[in-house]
Amino acid sequence: MSTELRRLRNYIGGEFRDAADGRTTEVVNPATGEAYATAPLSGQADVDAAMAAAAEAFPGWRDTTPAERQKALLKIADAFEERAEELIAAEVENTGKPIGLTRSEEIPPMVDQIRFFAGAARMLEGRSAGEYMEGLTSIVRREPVGVCAQVAPWNYPMMMAVWKFAPALAAGNTVVLKPSDTTPASTVLIAEIIGSVVPKGVFNVICGDRETGRMMVEHPVPAMASITGSVRAGIQVAESASKDVKRVHLELGGKAPVVVFEDTDIAKAVEDISVAGYFNAGQDCTAATRVLVHESIHDEFVSALAKAASETKTGQPDDEDVLFGPLNNPNQLAQVEGFIDSLPAHARVETGGKRVGDKGYFYAPTVVSGLKQDDEIIQKEVFGPVITVQSFRDEDQAVEWANGVEYALASSVWTKDHGRAMRMSKKLDFGCVWINTHIPLVAEMPHGGFKKSGYGKDLSAYGFDDYTRIKHVMTSLDA
Repeated sequence: MSTELRRLRNYIGGEFRDAADGRTTEVVNPATGEAYATAPLSGQADVDAAMAAAAEAFPGWRDTTPAERQKALLKIADAFEERAEELIAAEVENTGKPIGLTRSEEIPPMVDQIRFFAGAARMLEGRSAGEYMEGLTSIVRREPVGVCAQVAPWNYPMMMAVWKFAPALAAGNTVVLKPSDTTPASTVLIAEIIGSVVPKGVFNVICGDRETGRMMVEHPVPAMASITGSVRAGIQVAESASKDVKRVHLELGGKAPVVVFEDTDIAKAVEDISVAGYFNAGQDCTAATRVLVHESIHDEFVSALAKAASETKTGQPDDEDVLFGPLNNPNQLAQVEGFIDSLPAHARVETGGKRVGDKGYFYAPTVVSGLKQDDEIIQKEVFGPVITVQSFRDEDQAVEWANGVEYALASSVWTKDHGRAMRMSKKLDFGCVWINTHIPLVAEMPHGGFKKSGYGKDLSAYGFDDYTRIKHVMTSLDA
């Protein structure tokens, strides 16, 4: 007896629609490996319709007052709180994440972030007016950029949708947002929530695959393309957007170094690092998965970390004792397995290194030691519950190895020496440096990296500014 799959639909111009050509793709729950829904596989006609709706809605939304946009975003935040259990259920089906942690670690910051950008809507400031040439007054206007094509990832589909739409709508832009083809459910629900607040066409969602995303970025209507995803995807977006000089916002991969000095409280560091490394199955660009530890405490640290990993549980969403759920899809599981299967002879798997069960895409919390700087698993993003450990001899080597990857998103330093912490925060070439902690984020502070981790900022006033353009207006005083 087959179970009928739920039908997800695009949200375009204020109404839910199937793909114009009727194509769909199955959506699989990674905790079970079984399909639970179908989603549109959107093509050019769907992209055209969404962009036309967003373009038609833009003048009206642009011309709303900041107070009106603030009011709308506050209503959206309230609705997220009121419908939290629905959002959690959709996200858990999307990702297989633990229910309790999704409730406690995702809903509150999402609501807070929307409310932050509601406030930011009323802070569209330019420099003060002035006479920089005799007889002429100059003013600076901050304006929305226009229609924004946004592509969200599968690791935090619900929260990353917030990071996309909240600053864009607050600044007066309209949005066409595409969730990952493996995690559309929560984004479709978000469309229903936002659609009940804003005018039709202001916020649109189209489901689809990589080809759908390409069509969005290459479409002539959007003034800006924003993506959170892999380095490969980011490069493709930048290349596509360059053809008509679109503004681009890229939040890409990471390989966060976690530099642990000899004066660190080992027990506390291990506890915090293991959580920051394994949370969300390590599927986080900022995850604490590349540890560099001083040689004098290396063996003690590795032993303690392996013990913490062996005591960390993964399992089904309704198990209250688990820290993380499955990897998102079979391709991601295969990627993680590939890294472990191809480890060099000098590497040691201290614990884990294997799939858990035969249902869903679960992988054991893993610690790998004995690694060298040029090993593939050090240089490339695993995006799974795997923490690597290297031993360094001094501060200079720690900096060299920490910076010696193509990514530059986030990092952390663990030491009781304030001067050392300040030196390291200056020398580490990453968009974020945490000191004696790893992974906390707040709406007021920017998130974004350098090098192949991309450019542009999420969250904060800097993230808000990214969705605006600057116009100089000069007027004669003699007219």
